[in-house]
Amino acid sequence: MLLSGGLDSATTLAIAVRDGFDCYCLSFDYGQRHRTEVRFAGELAKKLGAVDHRVVRIDIGSFGGSALTDPGIEVPVGGVQPGIPVTYVPARNTVFLAYALGLAEVLSAGDIFIGVNAVDYSGYPDCRPEFIRAFEAMANLATRAAVEGRKISIRAPLIDLPKEEIIRTGIALGIDYGDTVSCYQLDEAGGACGVCDSCRIRRDGFEKAGVQDPTHYRRDVASPGR
Repeated sequence: MLLSGGLDSATTLAIAVRDGFDCYCLSFDYGQRHRTEVRFAGELAKKLGAVDHRVVRIDIGSFGGSALTDPGIEVPVGGVQPGIPVTYVPARNTVFLAYALGLAEVLSAGDIFIGVNAVDYSGYPDCRPEFIRAFEAMANLATRAAVEGRKISIRAPLIDLPKEEIIRTGIALGIDYGDTVSCYQLDEAGGACGVCDSCRIRRDGFEKAGVQDPTHYRRDVASPGR
């Protein structure tokens, strides 16, 4: 189970636990500017009933090329725009899923869960159903497990759901979304900026779900932008 500490991955974990899976969670410190999310991921793993939680440190951030890893690139705060934004991290989900695939083989696990969403995905190409299908096909060509007849499934239960439906699902499963973080400019205390694309998409989801936004905004955010 790939767990970032965000709203979507927390909901995915809750769904997997509900469905009877023993969840081994994997989070990454990859040089992201909002790495505080890793601490939240560990707390969520405990609260939502994961069997285990591991943090892997990798250095894809050293490549730059993304506002999430390169301090020379500003995180956009002017509103969600069409196209692939500068917050896209090159090959991130491919790398994450490759690590998860390796752990799955070691654990003899047949299912890998990921909280990608193709409806509110900010234009990221590695959140699309086509990518998930392609990675699953590759996984079943590249692994000893698959060659020996133990197929591996990549499960993305949120991929076709709008954000408000994800939120309603999580609330029904008992998630306190105040325990999750989504901001691209998260501070060390877990305070959100309120104006990055991720904050805007998250807040819009709560509004459409008719649920009070439990996000902890930074003290310098007087009125989160729309």
